[in-house]
Amino acid sequence: MTNWLRTIVFYIVFYGLSVPIVLSVPISALFGRAAVIRHATFWSNLQRRLARPILGITVRVEGSRPAGPALYASKHQAMFETLELQARLDGPAMALKQELANIPFWGWAARRYGALVVDRDGSAAALRSMIREGAAARDAGRSVLIFPEGTRVLPGEQPPIKSGFAGLYRMLGMPVVPVAVDSGVVWPRKGAKKPGVITIRYGEVIPTGLPRAEVEQRVHAAINALDESRA
Repeated sequence: MTNWLRTIVFYIVFYGLSVPIVLSVPISALFGRAAVIRHATFWSNLQRRLARPILGITVRVEGSRPAGPALYASKHQAMFETLELQARLDGPAMALKQELANIPFWGWAARRYGALVVDRDGSAAALRSMIREGAAARDAGRSVLIFPEGTRVLPGEQPPIKSGFAGLYRMLGMPVVPVAVDSGVVWPRKGAKKPGVITIRYGEVIPTGLPRAEVEQRVHAAINALDESRA
């Protein structure tokens, strides 16, 4: 089966099944946050379960993560990790673009899930709101997941850490777990997906209380470690 044929079959099956799953999220939201998290985890696991037999894509996990809540800072190369990490990190509060949060019904359900709404304009009010949402997740015993480079990038691209990360790190007082992924190699933003292995690597836990420059440097180096290993 060619890569394009595999990709088309995956799109038909995954998105065909995703439509009723996504449309029914508001129903789960009526039963509280735990129900929304279970709903999201089911959808997340569906992606991985279909990717292996249809696309020939498997997942390898390296390193370990702490038992308690943490601030996870992940590389972002594909839609893949937005779903995969939701399941692997036990339903963390996750950064969500403002445009998605504005979708009728679905956006309401995402807020019920505990999403951290990200305003790309980076206003002070938006940052304060994101910190409040992150603090609520922390106080509920949940981890927080963000993509500190701010956007999805191509393999090899290493943009600087966005300023909002430092604010979250300082105000939440949570240890940071950097997460390197290389999903873009087999799961490109454009074009056919390719058989292969996606690596998720948990980096060394970064303690609280570090100066901004130091924590940003350590996070940036760790989330880009898989790019460096291929160089």
